Amino acid sequence: MIAYIEPYFLDNDAEAASAVTTAGKSTDGVSESLNIQGEIVCGGDATDMAGRDFGGMNCVKPLAVVRPVGPEDIAGAVKAALRSDKLTVAARGNGHSINGQAMAEGGLVVDMSTTAENHFEVGFLSGGDATAFVDVSGGALWENVLKRCVSEYGLAPRSWTDYLGLTVGGTLSNAGVSGQAFRYGPQTSNVTELDVVTGNGDVVTCSEIENSELFFSVLGGLGQFGIITRARVLLQPAPDMVRWIRVVYTEFDEFTQDAEWLVSQKNESSFDYVEGFVFVNGDDPVNGWPTVPLHPDHEFDPTRLPQSSGSVLYCLELGLHYRDSDSNSTVDKRVERLIGRLRFTEGLRFEVDLSYVDFLLRVKRSEEIAKEIGTWETPHPWLNLFVSKRDIGDFNRTVFKELVKNGVNGPMLVYPLLRSRWDDRTSVVIPEGEIFYIVALLRFVPPCAKGSSVDKMVAQNQEIVHWCVKNGIDFKLYLPHYKSQEEWIRHFGNQWSRFVDRKAMFDPMAILSPGQKIFNRSP
Repeated sequence: MIAYIEPYFLDNDAEAASAVTTAGKSTDGVSESLNIQGEIVCGGDATDMAGRDFGGMNCVKPLAVVRPVGPEDIAGAVKAALRSDKLTVAARGNGHSINGQAMAEGGLVVDMSTTAENHFEVGFLSGGDATAFVDVSGGALWENVLKRCVSEYGLAPRSWTDYLGLTVGGTLSNAGVSGQAFRYGPQTSNVTELDVVTGNGDVVTCSEIENSELFFSVLGGLGQFGIITRARVLLQPAPDMVRWIRVVYTEFDEFTQDAEWLVSQKNESSFDYVEGFVFVNGDDPVNGWPTVPLHPDHEFDPTRLPQSSGSVLYCLELGLHYRDSDSNSTVDKRVERLIGRLRFTEGLRFEVDLSYVDFLLRVKRSEEIAKEIGTWETPHPWLNLFVSKRDIGDFNRTVFKELVKNGVNGPMLVYPLLRSRWDDRTSVVIPEGEIFYIVALLRFVPPCAKGSSVDKMVAQNQEIVHWCVKNGIDFKLYLPHYKSQEEWIRHFGNQWSRFVDRKAMFDPMAILSPGQKIFNRSP
């Protein structure tokens, strides 16, 4: 279908007016038009959906939704915005932003799902090690990349997120973190080439050696410099199976020391996946003991806990890859060799074996349950932070053991990452020091909860951030959301000037990702 979008403004102070036509039929006088191969939808369910996200706390409608065929259509949308005084453009993947980051009030939202199948090609990098890669669309879902790579080639990307119903372009625009990141770095450290539509309307191929400034700007760039339409993702041989293990700690120091030891070991001397979480020391089915066992036949025995146990407990979550050809005794020996030095509470160890694909899709079942009980559609006032090793103990004492000691009605993740696995040329900012922690308070709101409950959760998130600032905690928001430039300047610190320079280079009119609220659109 041929579609046209025809934006115009009466003057710089007037409200934007626009006409959207299909098959050349216009309803208003226009000054400019754009011909693309995809669709442009104005009004109805499409714009309603584009005005919401998974966070469920923002609702701003775009002027129109663009459903592109390929990068040239996306470039056309950007160029149309450039010809206007106020129009902006935001790329929307699977709608899992929390604070309206993928929205464009009165602007154009590009629905990247229509490009999901544009690329899928496995190849090998030039050089002696013959490293495999896959070229995939920026609109592809990671869960589909996983299934196809494993089933067709026996290969898989090296670094993941916990939930895979996210788009490739979306996670690469932030970082992409899970339990493999201690070894391979975030997903932004595992791509070698991108195709990008910049805020200038240019379609550019970039890599570490070709248009490198754009390449590193876009990775972790919060959508401020370009829209990713293709990514070349590094692959490795996919294991057949995973031994999935959880062990419980009562003391935070022992939990963090063991976790840090595991992530600091060489590949063969550690697990393949290391995460952790905090849970309530009680029988609350959502926040407490029942959230730890991995199988319905497993039971959490609280009599194993010392009487000195506090209000919250800690769980290390581990994964060991193996092949179908490995004997049970071989796998058992590898596990015991690694787990034998850990200081978890005796009798509170849980483990199951499952396929590699099922392990990576483990959150899919949680999604299905949340949809059944109605919490998938309710607001999700999540808070994600990176906290330095220096300050994680203070964070535990104030936040985990006091502010959220009764839980957050969802997972409370905390586990260490290694700075040396991150590339400081990207736009991501992280705390100082080799070891830092990701903290994620993943709140789910019960369907029967009132709006005041959500407000209280948001207020508590703000209280945590304000406490961090007031007490000099070395932290950075992950998936950041701020409302003032002063806060953004504090967030980026000494990288702010670089971020501003990159914006001037690749999106000087501030067309892209207005929902991040970092820059104002330039007329």
